[in-house]
Amino acid sequence: MSFKFEKLIVWKKAVDLSSDIHDLTKTFPKDELFVLTAQIKRAADSVSLNIAEGSTGQSNLEFNRFLGYALRSNIEVVGCLYLAQKRALVSTPDFTKLYQQCEEILVMLNALRNTLK
Repeated sequence: MSFKFEKLIVWKKAVDLSSDIHDLTKTFPKDELFVLTAQIKRAADSVSLNIAEGSTGQSNLEFNRFLGYALRSNIEVVGCLYLAQKRALVSTPDFTKLYQQCEEILVMLNALRNTLK
């Protein structure tokens, strides 16, 4: 059986982002475990989870609301990346790669939201 969200490219990209963020946080120091590590992982997971939750046979208005949550979580990941960069926890190439993933997801989420209006 297939769920509606599994067909969405933006959901697949959000899952990839979450995985990449998880890998990144493995390099964070232990003193960030309950601070930035937990925050960025929750935000990254929230992107794909809100896309999935919102797609469950509800109205377009309700799906749009959950896509808005996903969008804000995606932006939260970017904010966390800046904090990680400021704390010298992420290399410039990794920051750039993850930032670009977030940009791509942002564009895709906005495009999807526009189809629901």
